[in-house]
Amino acid sequence: MHEKSNSSDATLILQYQGGNKEALVELVKRWHKVFCNKAYWIVKDADLAKDVAQDSWRTIMTKIDDLEDPKNFGSWSMRIVFTKSLDTISHNKKNRSKREQYVRDYISEAEYFEGNDSLKHELLIAIKSLSLNQQATIRLFYVEEYSLKEISVMQQISIGTAKSRLFYAREKLKQILINRNYEN
Repeated sequence: MHEKSNSSDATLILQYQGGNKEALVELVKRWHKVFCNKAYWIVKDADLAKDVAQDSWRTIMTKIDDLEDPKNFGSWSMRIVFTKSLDTISHNKKNRSKREQYVRDYISEAEYFEGNDSLKHELLIAIKSLSLNQQATIRLFYVEEYSLKEISVMQQISIGTAKSRLFYAREKLKQILINRNYEN
């Protein structure tokens, strides 16, 4: 950011520290998309990047009174976004191994389907071609009948991410089954 933006950000920060809540609204308008883009560059997931940006704003609002030089808002806030992004990646790596084990343990042909019905067998093969996150979401939603809110809490993701995983899993399953029917 150039000097003019830094000084106008500094003015907004001083106004916010003085009690003007509208100044924060203006800062959010200026910086939220930048935060989302930076987080996306690190976490490589649009929904997760939005969550990181929101979490970063919570931290910024908590700590903005401690900001010694308001002209440094850009670099200070981007460090927060960067740190939150790395924390998210680290947290997700820990949970990924747990989810992978969960999927291996619980998604089995015998559990889903009994018998040799070809459609059921094709569906199982299609489900196994999904990402592990999508497989777990499908299982939790359809087999274990959890709500999207419950799934988001269990998987420590936003409800939007849970909806997105379920939507894209369904779409992929439709395409796989349609393509198989054309082949036969």
